[in-house]
Amino acid sequence: MCAVDTKAEIVVALAGNPNSGKTTVFNEMTGARQHVGNWPGVTVERKEGVVKKFGRTFRIVDLPGTYSLSAYSQEEVIARDFLLENHVDVIVNVVDASNLERNLYLTTQLLELGISTVISLNMIDMAERRGKWINLEKLAQLTGVAVVPTVGHRGEGIDAILQKVIELADCGLCESPRSARHNPEIEIEVSNLHQRLQIKQDCAVPVRWMLIKALEGDAEARRRLAVYAVDGEDALQEVDNTRRHLEQHFGDELEAVIAGGRYGFIGGLLREVVTHTGSVDRMTMTDKIDSILLHRVLGLPIFLALMWFTFMLTFDVGGMFANWLDAGVTSLSSWIAGALPPGPISSLLTHGVIAGVGGVVVFMPNIVVMFIIISFLEGSGYMARAAFLMDRTMHVLGLHGKSFIPMLMGFGCNVPAVMAARTLETPEDRLLTILITPLMSCTARLPIYILFTGVFFSRNGAMIIFSIYALGVLLAVVSGKLFRKVLFPKSVSPFVMELPPYRLPTLKGTIIHVWERTSLFLSKAGTVVLAASVIIWALGSLPWGVQFGGPQSLIGHLGRAAEPLVRPLGLDWRAAVALFFGLGAKEIVVSTLGVLLGSGHSGGSVGLQKSVAAAFTPLSAFTFMVLSLIYIPCIATIATIKRETNSWKWTAFAVGYSLTLAYAVAFMVYRFGLLAGFK
Repeated sequence: MCAVDTKAEIVVALAGNPNSGKTTVFNEMTGARQHVGNWPGVTVERKEGVVKKFGRTFRIVDLPGTYSLSAYSQEEVIARDFLLENHVDVIVNVVDASNLERNLYLTTQLLELGISTVISLNMIDMAERRGKWINLEKLAQLTGVAVVPTVGHRGEGIDAILQKVIELADCGLCESPRSARHNPEIEIEVSNLHQRLQIKQDCAVPVRWMLIKALEGDAEARRRLAVYAVDGEDALQEVDNTRRHLEQHFGDELEAVIAGGRYGFIGGLLREVVTHTGSVDRMTMTDKIDSILLHRVLGLPIFLALMWFTFMLTFDVGGMFANWLDAGVTSLSSWIAGALPPGPISSLLTHGVIAGVGGVVVFMPNIVVMFIIISFLEGSGYMARAAFLMDRTMHVLGLHGKSFIPMLMGFGCNVPAVMAARTLETPEDRLLTILITPLMSCTARLPIYILFTGVFFSRNGAMIIFSIYALGVLLAVVSGKLFRKVLFPKSVSPFVMELPPYRLPTLKGTIIHVWERTSLFLSKAGTVVLAASVIIWALGSLPWGVQFGGPQSLIGHLGRAAEPLVRPLGLDWRAAVALFFGLGAKEIVVSTLGVLLGSGHSGGSVGLQKSVAAAFTPLSAFTFMVLSLIYIPCIATIATIKRETNSWKWTAFAVGYSLTLAYAVAFMVYRFGLLAGFK
């Protein structure tokens, strides 16, 4: 019997490979009771949720997806350090039941930590469809940990996991997980090291794990050994001597020998617990779908058609709901204008708050539609294949296939897209990707495109928006090719990427995903855009008594000073002011135009569209969209570039080249447009 120790809060760490369904399990466990931030000191996303169920409180931490606990990537370091340093009560190891051999490699390392563990054997239904039957009892017996079959996207097995977590947390470590046994020679040397080395009583990590990782040459394990050994330098020397002895004995690097031992343990485990009930060579549904979507000839046209379809739904379906929301904004603006006497307060609310914030919020339905489609494509596994499809093209152009992943993420937001460049292996590939990723049209730019497209190009709006997005990709590819030749002439490293099986995204997961992104958009509208709208209103109103937003106002003076720069592009001073304030956040471009063009009197986007139609021509409108696409990224993206590159030089280069490129391309668009007879 083990003593029961009821904890006030149970800390649960979710660990697993990428594409194991770990995030789906996390969403099913926490629902909307989760928050997203960054891990302390780094920009990797941190997800955490607090759940109250079965009379207990669980703090669920979704660790970054990782294939091992070695210190080869920031994600691996974060996952390992959290498990070692944060007093985790129970690890829930999410394992893809249809791909056990690859997933169990991480499991073998988790077991060596000596922390109570539950294996969530996820996607068990998919394994069964592929003709695999897994003996759960035997798997639990051979690993020494609880095994719970789950189907994450249907919520099956989630409650069973939490109940097993309660049992383990209350019991403490009733029985140590059965870690993989290595070659007898290695086990003997590890045991001898343990006896010879004097480890301090306050050692906060499993000694066996620390010694094995130190023998593998893991820098962090060696650092910890130097701290926790009574004589750190002598301890490290002992480890080095043992490592050399073992490598001479095996005739190979010890890290490779230990990895081979882990896979040997996994191989023996699978022979004991997995039975193939059907033909293992049959073509899976994923293979059948990939034969079409990854076809050498049809694959790329299908991808482009899907992107065009996305923009069409974003513009048409989203626009229908946007019109309903706009009617509400218009009614609110008219009601306030009629209810309040003319004066500063009425002007602030109509010209400032409603014209600015309302002018952005009315486009929320369009953005939600895009988020839903992108979330579906990501959750289904198709987005990973888009990067695979583009690999050959990217290599021809001197770019890495993995660069396309941050570029795709850039369609949502450039900030996490720049962060995603850290998945590339070499510093040159990472830096090159960081430089070109801001050319992707984030959703903050989408209200600009929708506004001008709705006014001037409503008949073929989807094609116009698609052309802007395609221009960003084209410029990124051309810039990348140039930078590769001039700045980073080294050869491109090979691209290896796992393609997850196709899955039908869950409604719950899609809602959570869309809500996370939409709430970020709304929070910016309620904070950054609101503050900017008030500032712009003040600059347009002062000195008090002048025409609002007129040449004599403060903002008029600012715009007139900048107007000579944009006049060759067919734009006036109000466009210059909107672009200037758009440095804070691209949504502010629309809110600035809403304030300056006086749509507060007319109400909602209808009044703004009329004002835009009077202030721009179709050609200058398209030029303005091109400028908005290319010119300096927002402040948040610039700060992220600085943090990721750790260089003011490269940050300044990113800002300078994007500004120069924007002006050059916009100038050519406008001038060639005039020559072609457009107005």
